[in-house]
Amino acid sequence: MSDFLLNLHQSLAHHELWLYRSRMKIYILSLSIFIFIHFLVSPLSYAVEEPAETFTLKHAVETALKANIALKISKKEANAALAAQKKQKTNFFPTFNATYQYEYIDEEATMGTIVTASQKEYTLISKVTQPVFTGFSLLNQYKIAKLGFDAAKINEKLKRLEIIFEAKKMFFSLLKAEKLLKISQDTVTQITAQKEVAKNFYEVGMTPLNDLLQAKVELANSKQELITAQNNLEIAKSNFNVLLRRPINESVKLEDVLSYTTFEHDIDYCFKIAKKNRLELKIADLEIEIAEKEVKLAQKDYYPSINLEGSYFKRGTEWDVDGGDYIYDPEGWSITAVASWDFWEWGRSIYEVKEKQSRLSQAQYQKTEILDNIRIEVKQAYLNTLESEKNITTVKKAIEQAKENFRINKERYKEQIATSTDVLDAQTLLSRTTTNYYKALYDFKIAKASLYKAMGQEVME
Repeated sequence: MSDFLLNLHQSLAHHELWLYRSRMKIYILSLSIFIFIHFLVSPLSYAVEEPAETFTLKHAVETALKANIALKISKKEANAALAAQKKQKTNFFPTFNATYQYEYIDEEATMGTIVTASQKEYTLISKVTQPVFTGFSLLNQYKIAKLGFDAAKINEKLKRLEIIFEAKKMFFSLLKAEKLLKISQDTVTQITAQKEVAKNFYEVGMTPLNDLLQAKVELANSKQELITAQNNLEIAKSNFNVLLRRPINESVKLEDVLSYTTFEHDIDYCFKIAKKNRLELKIADLEIEIAEKEVKLAQKDYYPSINLEGSYFKRGTEWDVDGGDYIYDPEGWSITAVASWDFWEWGRSIYEVKEKQSRLSQAQYQKTEILDNIRIEVKQAYLNTLESEKNITTVKKAIEQAKENFRINKERYKEQIATSTDVLDAQTLLSRTTTNYYKALYDFKIAKASLYKAMGQEVME
């Protein structure tokens, strides 16, 4: 009986070994097939995947200008203003008119027993009207339309400047977000390493528990800041994509711009250039001119209007208006000069003129207000530019000092001369200093772009 059980046990063991080997063969075969298919398909998938487009600052600005809806709307507005100008110009030319008329009466017109008119009559009248004098209204309407077109073209240029600034702002904001994310990632890596050192020292009894706990707390804080930096980067990418009318989650790759040039002009130069170039002031001047023309247009009723009219007619009893029975004057022509003047309207014209004069005063005050706002905008942008530029110089020197301070404290901690607090403080100082540098660098570029916009200049840097 014992021999039987022994043989049975050995048989089962051999069977289990056979099953294990069979499973291993199937597993190895499946794994080999998977690896083969992976390497077969992966090159194909990598081949069809296109690399992300790299945007330079110039390319980003050009793409934003091409894609921007507001700029397209302003161009259409300029086209509409041009059409309105051309429409007003046609009012100087004669107007041609044709009328075809059919008349039927219930019975023939008679004088006693004599029929004087047919029951049906066809009439064709051609007329031409040429305005001779309209109290200068046509001239002023045309000038207003022309000024409106000029204003629309300037508005288009103004919109272009705004888009260029927005593209620069989004570009540098995205670069700044990328740099701040990289700093956060480096901080997490370095504090993680410090935590491991503190853990090892604690386990061998070289440092107290509070060193390890402090490292863990700082690591948790740095991870939280990393999440914030990641979210800020995603928001910056979304803003950039929306401005360029790309899919909002499209990957973005930018060409970094670490170099910078100082701004060498003083505030008086900036005011002078802004007063010369700002398109808002040119639009305000056009609005004043339009208001002046509106005053003159309102004075049109002070004068009579004179039109010259010429007409030619044909009459007949059939559709071809070629005379007929009882048609005594089948065709003829006339020239008429018409002078019209509404000389009394209960002060309507006077009130309209006063209204337009008030609009003119409003336009003049608005230009003064615009000029004041431009001065404030220029000074604000100028001060921001100077502040950011000074910060770059100051913080750049401190980065190397912060790096050396961090290195020394790490070495001192390994030798147990310094505490974990010293290392973490040095790391925090290094992160903050590096963060401040890149903030100052890209804020300077944004402030400089804002200053160029405030001066009405289209500068690409």
